[in-house]
Amino acid sequence: MAREFQKAIITEKAERALRGGHPWVYGEEVLSVSGEYENGEITDVFSKKERYLGTGFINDNSKIRIRILSRNANDRFNDEFFRRRIRYAIDYRRTVMGEESCFRVIFGEADSFPGLTVDKFEDVLVFQVLSLGFERIKARLFDLFIEVFAEYGVKIRAICERNDVSIRQKEGLEENKGFVSDPRLDPDFDGKLIITENGIKYEIDVLNGQKTGFFLDQKFNRLAAARIANGRRVLDCFTHTGAFALNCAKAGAARVTAVDISEDAIEKTRKNAEINGLTGNTDFLCADVFDLLTEMESAKKCDYDYIILDPPAFTKSRETVKAAINGYKAINAKAMKLLPRGGYLSTCSCSHFMTDELFRRMIKEAAEAAGVQLRQIEGRRQAADHPILWGVPETDYLKFYIFQVV
Repeated sequence: MAREFQKAIITEKAERALRGGHPWVYGEEVLSVSGEYENGEITDVFSKKERYLGTGFINDNSKIRIRILSRNANDRFNDEFFRRRIRYAIDYRRTVMGEESCFRVIFGEADSFPGLTVDKFEDVLVFQVLSLGFERIKARLFDLFIEVFAEYGVKIRAICERNDVSIRQKEGLEENKGFVSDPRLDPDFDGKLIITENGIKYEIDVLNGQKTGFFLDQKFNRLAAARIANGRRVLDCFTHTGAFALNCAKAGAARVTAVDISEDAIEKTRKNAEINGLTGNTDFLCADVFDLLTEMESAKKCDYDYIILDPPAFTKSRETVKAAINGYKAINAKAMKLLPRGGYLSTCSCSHFMTDELFRRMIKEAAEAAGVQLRQIEGRRQAADHPILWGVPETDYLKFYIFQVV
C-alpha cells in the first residue's frame, strides 16, 4: 500500500535502537529522506532493507532528527488518533494514581507523545511543548484535551503554556509562556490556585512557578519520608515549596526546619504552612544548604536527627556528570557526619544522567568519607504518573533513598 508520508532511511545502529524501544533517530543516523518536506512534518522511517520501523516528526534543526509517534503502519494521525492516545494516558493515571486531582497526564516519550509534557492541577492544564511537530498541531491538542477531559466529567478552566525553557531553541523554537485563549476557558484566570496533595494544600503559580508550577513526581516519596518523621527533628534541605517539610510536620515531627537559598521559596513555604495550620512545629531558614551544612560540621553541632536532601539537578548533560557526583557526594557526606547514630537520611537525584548505578556508588563513597554505615530502608523512583518506559533510559530519572545511619 502506498504511503502518504516522506520516507527516511536510517542506519543499522538507529534501527537497533528503534527495535529496542527507543523513539529517537539522531541526525547522523538518517541516511536519506525522499522528496521535499517541511520541518515538523510526519515522516515514515525505514531500514536500509526497506522494512517499516515507525512514523514520527522530522526536524532538521534538532539533534534528535526524528521522534517516533507510532510503530503501527495502519495508524492515521487524525484527531481520533490523538483522542485515543489522550484517553489511554488518562485511563492509565486513573488506574495507577486513583482519584487524584493533580497528576502528570502526558510524560513525553513514555506516553508516545515525544517532546510533550502535560500536567493537571485540579481543573487547570499546563503544557510544555518541546518538539516542533507538536508545536505545529498544539491548537488541535488543546481542543482535544478539553473535549476528552469533559468525557471524564472534568471541565478544564484554563490551559497554560510553559514553553519558557531553553531546550526549545534546539528545536528551532522560541521561548514563550501564557494562557490559551478559548471561549470555553476562563479569561480571568491569573495562574494562581490551591492544589491538594497527600491531604496538604499548596498555593501554586502555574505561570510563574518553577517548571510547570509544582513538582508532582515526588508525591509518594514525600509520604515515605513522612512515615519515619513522627517525633523527629527534621532538616528539609532545598525545600522549594515546602512539600517534604509539610508532609513531615503533618506526620508529627517534633520540629521541622525548611531551608532554601531562595527567599521567595521560603515565603511560599511559610504561606503553605499557614494554609495548613502547620506553623506550630515548622520554622523557615533562607540559607545556602552547602554553607549551612559546612557551618554545622565546623561547629560540631547538629540539632537534627533526620535530614532530607532534595537538591535541583546538579547535571543536565553527560559532560558535567563528574562535577555533579562531587557535589552530591559533598552534601551527602556532610549530612551523614552531622546525623547521630540511629539518625535518618532521605536523599535523591532528579537527573537521568546521574544513573542509579552512579548515584548508589556516590552514596557508598559519601558514607565511607563520613565514616558511617548505612542501613537502607527504601529505594524508590518517581510516581507512576511519570512512568518509566523500558528501553528509554531518559524516562528513568528520579532516584530516592531512605537510610538509617548505623
